Amino acid sequence: MPLQLLKYDPGIVKDITEYAAGKNGPYWVDGNLVRFRNGYPTKIGGWQNDEMLGLNPDGSVGSTAVPLIGIARKSVFWRANTNGEDYMAIGTHNHLFILENGYLYDITPLRDVSNNATTTTEALDASETEIDLASVAGLTTTGNVLIDSEIITYTGISTLTLTGCTRGAHSTSAATHVDGSTVTQTLINPLATTDGSAVVTITDAVHGGETGDWVAVSGATAIGGITADEINAYYGYQITVLDANRYTITLPTNATSTVAAGGGNAVAIKYLIGLQDKLGAQSSDPALGWGVGAWGTEAWGTARSTSNSDISLDNSSWNLDLWGEDLIATVRNGAIYYWDTSSGIGNRAVLVSSLAGAESVPTMARVTTVSFPDRHFIAGGCQAYAADGNGIFDNMLVRWSTQEDFTKFGPTALNTAGDQRLQIGTEIVAIASAREETIISTDEAIYGMTFVGAPFIFSFRLLATDAGAAGLNTMVSVDGNVFWMGKRNFFSYDGIVKELPCPVKYFIYDRMQERYIDKVVVGHNKKFKEITWFYVSNDNTAGTVNPEPDSYATYNYQDGSWSIGSMDRTCWNDSFGAREVPFAFDHNGYLYNQETGTSANGAAMNAYIETSPREITAEGENLYMVDKIVPNVDMSANTSMDLYLNTRKYPSAPETTKGPFAMTQATEKVSVRA
Repeated sequence: MPLQLLKYDPGIVKDITEYAAGKNGPYWVDGNLVRFRNGYPTKIGGWQNDEMLGLNPDGSVGSTAVPLIGIARKSVFWRANTNGEDYMAIGTHNHLFILENGYLYDITPLRDVSNNATTTTEALDASETEIDLASVAGLTTTGNVLIDSEIITYTGISTLTLTGCTRGAHSTSAATHVDGSTVTQTLINPLATTDGSAVVTITDAVHGGETGDWVAVSGATAIGGITADEINAYYGYQITVLDANRYTITLPTNATSTVAAGGGNAVAIKYLIGLQDKLGAQSSDPALGWGVGAWGTEAWGTARSTSNSDISLDNSSWNLDLWGEDLIATVRNGAIYYWDTSSGIGNRAVLVSSLAGAESVPTMARVTTVSFPDRHFIAGGCQAYAADGNGIFDNMLVRWSTQEDFTKFGPTALNTAGDQRLQIGTEIVAIASAREETIISTDEAIYGMTFVGAPFIFSFRLLATDAGAAGLNTMVSVDGNVFWMGKRNFFSYDGIVKELPCPVKYFIYDRMQERYIDKVVVGHNKKFKEITWFYVSNDNTAGTVNPEPDSYATYNYQDGSWSIGSMDRTCWNDSFGAREVPFAFDHNGYLYNQETGTSANGAAMNAYIETSPREITAEGENLYMVDKIVPNVDMSANTSMDLYLNTRKYPSAPETTKGPFAMTQATEKVSVRA
């Protein structure tokens, strides 16, 4: 009996029937964790956890592996020129981290601190009950301050003066203090515990926090059987607000006694930026309120249900840009922050607007990037320059700083700062760099932004309509070309915007949870010429409670083939420098080195591929029996592969499966008799 070669075109095809795929190709029709090389399928590389080590309460390096706090949305890797150190910045939906030398540092900007400080403007004797200060910014209207080792209680503030002062409070001694002494707000025994509960109540007048925000406590002493190290944990805790002056945190262990007030007189609390700063929202939530949804739906006087909302509030994400060896981090719809590598790994990012000499920096932006090679810092979807727009936020406005200075956005006759409003669309969605051009996507159109010099500085071209990117992290630049995922199609730009032929397009979009399309993240793998989009599928077991990407679609830009599968990744970066393989984060906050080994972090990989049905003869006139299959498979030693043979007499007839037939490196043939 003669043998027949079974050969299939590279790539997976899902958007036609399996029978049609067999007649037109034949093609592969399903798969998981498989790519195509030189026209043939092969299993992708495995992945291995790259442990990140945490820090101790005092900020010193520890020895315990920790995951990220929050869902990783963006990361960037670079090497600093001044010290030769490698840094990875990771923006999660509620934090900003730096991974350096294997240790995870929290550089999330601060909204406020409980221990705001100022100085005296005159010398004090031990009996003064009014204290003149250089500033009262950040001080509560009543409270306690620390000067040297003396605690002073005050009952009011009049302009720049603390009034109603009680000297030598809380078992300290009244003392004299020189002019210019440091005055620090301090909390006195602000913690409370309940026997048998891990919930700790913190009192801090007018704290300004919202439920879901994060705080980091320091300086607290042990209370209620809970150790100081646990309370002062480096990464802090998420809060639940009770009222304007109190909130709770939940610790890992329960208290063994009830204490109404404790923690000592040196407690300091850092308030990380949070929901009011556009950080902390894991998912895009339906918006409620006047004008949302169709008129007349649901009963008058009842709370609105999210199912009738046609407007979504963005989830929290980051733009991470490098300015030389330093980091510029922008919260989407939030402020622009700066982290100076030379300032030290223990320092947090600060507002760009707070830097010396900063002028007219947008206080909110949707997207940011650095233009190349001219080096302007670009902000899209931001507030207008105050002189010609009163600082009003505009989702379609593009502004840029003066050349070589990301802190100066106010246009003058002597600099190159400026702005331009885009016309087609309702909001700027994404931004990426092409060959000496910046590509900007609105929700409806694609624009090209090119440096042309004075007097216009930049020119703007409309490149395409009905081609907008689906989300902030769906666009990637590859060797000067740009690829992105739209709301119903995939696109590329190489000087012309093109729709990518995609034989799995309907399969992907039909099984995607459209509500979470903004969570799609793109990754590049230059070694294998692949671009992968990770998305939230309908199969996600998290259902409607903050599901994260669990499936992927991969485009090979060398041969045009597509592959599909399941993988939990929320953030991906290609190999760069000391990172010799791509690296990515899963939804649990663990870092993985991709293309490493052949296992899923030690577990078996569920890799498979399925062919389309194949007629034995061109006309399909006869029924055949398959006697044996001769494999041509390259396998590692001590591994095996299972073969299943599916047969049916007619295209719509029931399918019969035979197998599995195990194959190893030594298998010459498989007898199937089907």
